[in-house]
Amino acid sequence: MNRRTFLSASIAASAAVLLSACGFRLRGSESMPTLPTLSLEGDSNSAVAQQVAIRLQQLGTQVEAGAPWRVTLGTPSLIDRRLGVDSRASREHELVLSTTLSVQERASNAYHINNATLSTSTRIRVSDDDLLNRETLMQEAEQSLSRQLSQRIIERLANVEGMQ
Repeated sequence: MNRRTFLSASIAASAAVLLSACGFRLRGSESMPTLPTLSLEGDSNSAVAQQVAIRLQQLGTQVEAGAPWRVTLGTPSLIDRRLGVDSRASREHELVLSTTLSVQERASNAYHINNATLSTSTRIRVSDDDLLNRETLMQEAEQSLSRQLSQRIIERLANVEGMQ
């Protein structure tokens, strides 16, 4: 091991020890409250719905049919806006992924959220000359938006009155 590698490893380890000593923690599942058993309905085959189901299971929330809380997800829609044209066929795109969310308590049939629209967006620059790379960039951006939107749905569920 040379000196430079040893120094960089030592600095990284020291930074980790200092951050943990001051109480620093990354935001994540530990800050999320426990949610009751939920039933996912609506468009349950979309990438967003699958991300929501995976994230709920990671948080320890049961997802079963007939649960006391019904979560209905709409079909996600992706809007691709071209923002400009550069001289070399490179364009900036704004991608917006949105869906609707409803939360209903089965016991009282009361809606705590009724068809609320949630969305997330990103901007990417792609070259129209490189078709293979363009498709890959668009797919990666769409997957990232699905993860972000599912996280927003989980955060919205965590803030529903009476659900905790």
